[in-house]
Amino acid sequence: MTTRALVIGGGGVAGIAWETGILAGLADAGVDVTDADLVVGTSAGSAVAAQLTSGLPLTEMLARQSDPTLQTYELVPDVGLDKLWPAILAITTESADAPTARRRFGELAISATTVSEAARREVITARVPKPEWPQQHLIIPAVDALTGSPRLFTRDSGVSLVDAVAASCAVPGIWPTTTIEGRPYLDGGIRSNENADLAAGYDRVLVISVLDMPGAATWGTDLDSQVAALRAHGSGVEVIRADPAAVAAFGPNPLDPTTRTPSAAAGVAQGRGEAARIRELWA
Repeated sequence: MTTRALVIGGGGVAGIAWETGILAGLADAGVDVTDADLVVGTSAGSAVAAQLTSGLPLTEMLARQSDPTLQTYELVPDVGLDKLWPAILAITTESADAPTARRRFGELAISATTVSEAARREVITARVPKPEWPQQHLIIPAVDALTGSPRLFTRDSGVSLVDAVAASCAVPGIWPTTTIEGRPYLDGGIRSNENADLAAGYDRVLVISVLDMPGAATWGTDLDSQVAALRAHGSGVEVIRADPAAVAAFGPNPLDPTTRTPSAAAGVAQGRGEAARIRELWA
C-alpha cells in the first residue's frame, strides 16, 4: 500500500491563509490531499493541520481565512517578524550548532515582553475547531525553551491539542512560551521550519513551504537538505513554495492579520496551478 505524508510549514497568519488556499486550490482542481496517512504541522502549519484533521471541510477552512466576517480574532504583535528577523539571523549565524541556536532562541523567548500566555491561548483555541486529537496521524513539533530539545506532540503525548498548537506557534520574541507539564515551549520552526524529515519512510511526501529559515543550511536542517534525504531513501517528494504573488500578498510582515484575505486568494490561485504536478505525486 502506498503511504502519503503532508508536511505544512510555518509562516505566520499570512502563511496559515496561504497554506489553506493551497489546499483548497488543489482540491478545486481535483487533487485532494486531506487523506494523508501522516500530517506534520509546524508553527502556522500546526494550526492548518489541526483544522485539516478535524474534519472541517476545506471550503469552511478557506472561508475562515478569506472572508473578513468569518476570520477568527488575532492579536497584533508589538514587534513584527520583519523587525525580529535581524535577531533571528544573528542567532543562526553566530551559534556553533543547532542545539546552541535553539537554546539561544529559548533565552530570547523567555526574556521577551509579550502578551500573556492566557491571551495567546484564547487566540489558538479559536483556531482549533475541535480540541480533541484526530485519529489521523498528526505530529506537531515544538522546542523546550530551557534545553533547546525538540519535542514531537502526538495524540499519545498526553498533551492537549490546543497546547501543542500554541507551543508550536510560539514565535520567540513575539509570542509567549507555552507552559506544558511545567516547562516552557516555543515554536517548532526553531527545529526546522517544515520538519519534513519526520516524513521519512513514507512513499509520497508533499511539503508546503512558506519561507526559508536563515542559517538552517549550515546545520542541514533546511528544507532542501531534508528533501534530498527523503528522496535518497526512496520517497517521492514534491514541494510547493510561495510564488511571487503569494510573497507580495504576505507583505513585509506575515504576522499582520490583514494579510489573510489576499494571502488566501494567492494560495487558491497557486494551488490550482500546481495541481497537475501534485496529482502525479499523490495518485
